[in-house]
Amino acid sequence: MDTLQAKLPPSALIAGCGDVGLRVARRLRALGREVTAIVRDRQKAAPLAALGVRPRIEDLDAPGDVGDVPLLFWFAPPPDGGERDARLRGWLAAQRGRIDRIVYISTSAVYGDCGGRWIDEDEPLAPRSARGLRRADAERALLDAQAQGGAAAVILRVPGIYGPGRLPVERLRRGLPVLRAAESPYSNRIHADDLAEAALHAAAFGRAGRAYHVADGTPTTMADYFIRCARLLGLPEPPQLGLEDARRALTPAMWSFMEESKRLRTERLREELHFSPRYPDLEHGLPACLAAEDTIRTKGVA
Repeated sequence: MDTLQAKLPPSALIAGCGDVGLRVARRLRALGREVTAIVRDRQKAAPLAALGVRPRIEDLDAPGDVGDVPLLFWFAPPPDGGERDARLRGWLAAQRGRIDRIVYISTSAVYGDCGGRWIDEDEPLAPRSARGLRRADAERALLDAQAQGGAAAVILRVPGIYGPGRLPVERLRRGLPVLRAAESPYSNRIHADDLAEAALHAAAFGRAGRAYHVADGTPTTMADYFIRCARLLGLPEPPQLGLEDARRALTPAMWSFMEESKRLRTERLREELHFSPRYPDLEHGLPACLAAEDTIRTKGVA
């Protein structure tokens, strides 16, 4: 089988170079690839350059043509409002060069509620939340562009992302409640490092027009996640509320997660992308988050 090193092109462009984008950029640089990152804030240019990444200053909502690109990682979120991803659609329409492949981070919210069933990537899309509708629209835009001779689109349907610096510390300190474990929906997770590595595998091995679940394959409940985090961080466990009390107490955004329950199958991730998560469950992944943060503090980076 071809290796990841052999399958990746010599250069890549990253649109939306936040936490996950930076992890991908570092990994690509370690593999000897040239990396360009689109950023709007000029203050982010110097830190990127220090990593060996070439910054391209651009507002994705007022895009220019980037020319020929062998590989694009689109990690930029949709705009906050509406049910369409006007940002991605506008950016694609502005391009005149050839883009060979796009790896896009979508969300498992495109399925809506599945009643806790195990589902694979052939599950019909039935988004209920605004975030799910916008991501489903982005998937359609990419597949439509591919059908018209555009870039080969590889779609990663991603659930909750956790990792160093991404744990719900403030939420736990504030004592915000959760829906009690017995009524809490199933939720799926992936460590940020595993997501970044999976994105590289998608670039190397993903099939055009194909969607892949990127999850650790060990779903638990939302309540379980927050309780585990509290115990790990030495913080009080969050109050657990019944269904009706939780509906009144939780924000609409948080409640939207409570209305969707599903368990993601990951056979396609493992078999087609040749990728198995380094952190197969929260038991392994959460302690690694603290270990990484301790290392950063010791080196004086944070």
